[in-house]
Amino acid sequence: MKPKVACLITVRTSSSRLPHKALLKIRGRSTIEHLIYRTKLVKRADQIILCTSDRPEDDILAEISSKNGIDCFRGSLEDKLIRWNGAVEKFNIDYFVTVDGDDIFADPELIDLAIEQMLANPCDFLKIPDSLVCGGSEYCISSSALKKVCEIKDTSDTEMMWVYFTDTGLFSVRNLHVDDQIFHNSKIRMTLDYPEDLEFFKRVFDEFNTDLNNIPLRKILELINSKPEIAEINFFRQEQFLKNQKNKTKLIIKKS
Repeated sequence: MKPKVACLITVRTSSSRLPHKALLKIRGRSTIEHLIYRTKLVKRADQIILCTSDRPEDDILAEISSKNGIDCFRGSLEDKLIRWNGAVEKFNIDYFVTVDGDDIFADPELIDLAIEQMLANPCDFLKIPDSLVCGGSEYCISSSALKKVCEIKDTSDTEMMWVYFTDTGLFSVRNLHVDDQIFHNSKIRMTLDYPEDLEFFKRVFDEFNTDLNNIPLRKILELINSKPEIAEINFFRQEQFLKNQKNKTKLIIKKS
């Protein structure tokens, strides 16, 4: 049987640097609705599941998922891995792509490429090369590896979860292979974490004069290459963003 593959859109309303960022509007539509619309353009996924918390404040996200015709799974607020594991078990998923709720321009082409590479040559964890544009592509993970990680980890703080797959020596790990050099640009930031990031996304929508989040990433990158001032709106935040990620990354394994 063909393995079942899902896109798990991971989102919650609690955010400190940019409060309720999933509900902020760009051209009349919330950022999470823009991301749902874009994820529906992925061709190789069998299912889209919005993964949020079971807290009352995230009821609005469950309502949005229903309104937009996708499935929803609600679980742990803090433990993203446990939330994912609940979703893949409920919906019998074999592999999944982690579509981060902050990555409004996550590219359907690159997500399809990740699924294609995973199914053609399966591994436990398909990494994003550091050279790819930040926020443009997503991890692809086997559900069996996720289950194992949930068994061995000894913390509920799993926001920076990749080290459990990459640094334990227990899993087969590969990089997503992307030939087209247009996607390899570490000087552009496409993730929503600060007010300047929202301004960046708004500017791109305005440049294309579109209300729909269906512009291919390669077209967006071509625009920014021709107008580098767009990248300057928020790229100065990248160093701080990466530092925060590094500080929050932890690998805590149960003692045998």
